[in-house]
Amino acid sequence: MRKLLLTTAAVAAAMAGTVASETAFGTFTDTRDGQTYKTVKIGKQTWMAQNLNYTADSSWCYGESNPNNFWHYYKDDFFCDEYGRLYNWYTAITVCPAGYHLPSRVEWDNLGKSVGGKRKASKTNDSMFLYENAAKKLKSRNGWNSGIYSVHGNGMDDFGFSALPSGYRNHYVGKFFDIGDDAYWWTATDEGSIDFAYPRGMWCYTDDMIEDYELFIYNKTNGFSVRCVADNP
Repeated sequence: MRKLLLTTAAVAAAMAGTVASETAFGTFTDTRDGQTYKTVKIGKQTWMAQNLNYTADSSWCYGESNPNNFWHYYKDDFFCDEYGRLYNWYTAITVCPAGYHLPSRVEWDNLGKSVGGKRKASKTNDSMFLYENAAKKLKSRNGWNSGIYSVHGNGMDDFGFSALPSGYRNHYVGKFFDIGDDAYWWTATDEGSIDFAYPRGMWCYTDDMIEDYELFIYNKTNGFSVRCVADNP
């Protein structure tokens, strides 16, 4: 069940004539386990405003079953409650609840455009493209590391997407990395091979939403976050 309400921020943005005028909040309850998620309509798409936290095969809490991980002194369920679970791609494409699906590259592109991001190629990496300043508008206002190498850190969360730095799980070494520094979300689009699929990323040291399809971490067996988008927004 979804209920959409115009937010205070959206009203203010509407008065200012910005794209956030189409933003609206709501909720959705996953009938499989009873968890309720915030939702947000940005442009013409309705997204979950939290990472998916449904327990499935090939899904992990950050730090789970890894006693050598720096974060092991927290309970595993703390990370799931805060950041959602991490999924390999094969699980991610089937794990969204009824009425929702794993977004494609095009749907992520539409999100970037809806928040005013401008698509451009990277000046330093031929395999990378990005939506300029989209991450700044989508990242949460706290939780992202900042400092001399991550001056961009937290975002403005102008649209209620509340992207958190959930890190990722590297399948090859069986360890978790970069919580607080970055986040990756699977798209439903693979690149035509059995090994790789396209995710979207946000990093603490840039305001841009990125895709770099040559990085080895984009292997389908690695663990990334999932944001589901509504079938009928």
